[in-house]
Amino acid sequence: MPAPIRVLIADDHAVVRSGLAMLLEAEEDITVVGQAATAAETVEQAARLKPDVVLLDIQMPGSGLKAARAMLSRESPPRVVVLSVHDDAPHLRAALRAGVSGYVTKRSADRATIEAVRHAHSGRVYIDPSLGGIMAEQLLGARAAPARAIAPLTPRMREVLWLAAWGYTNDEIARALSVTVKTVEAHRAGLMARLGLANRAELVRYAYHSGLMDDPPATPP
Repeated sequence: MPAPIRVLIADDHAVVRSGLAMLLEAEEDITVVGQAATAAETVEQAARLKPDVVLLDIQMPGSGLKAARAMLSRESPPRVVVLSVHDDAPHLRAALRAGVSGYVTKRSADRATIEAVRHAHSGRVYIDPSLGGIMAEQLLGARAAPARAIAPLTPRMREVLWLAAWGYTNDEIARALSVTVKTVEAHRAGLMARLGLANRAELVRYAYHSGLMDDPPATPP
């Protein structure tokens, strides 16, 4: 049996930390190795305990996002999953630009938190399903948004990148764009090679850093 996912819980509310610890410890493949109440404490414990995943509240003394950047700048960093009361686009974008691997709102079901930890540990990015409204906002603002300069990609590559960054599978992208799965796979491989990206987590971060998520393709599905 694989070793359990080692999680550090960082939140300035003791009751929240306790509840999260009970939730995660109930899962056979997850173990809580520590808890922290401030950004500085989080960075220190991450360095000392070397967790696989840090479940991080961004509104904590010292700034959770600063803690995320500090942890992710180190050698062999943990994956970081944000747990936040905020469900708006600016906070989501800020977190993903910091390099986190997941974003879950505190009002979400417990299952979302567990899935986010597992996704992050496996190298994937998890965005809370309840934030689907943000995608609609991006689409509604697409026509008014000015084009941004990103790496030279074909229009179809941009569509595939945008959908993949929002968590769509290859099958879902193929259906949305009325193409075959093989075509989607070819476009993903092409854009990964062109951008020098190694995995989906890097692809998502590129999409946010480049501004593509603020400027959806002209003909999104």
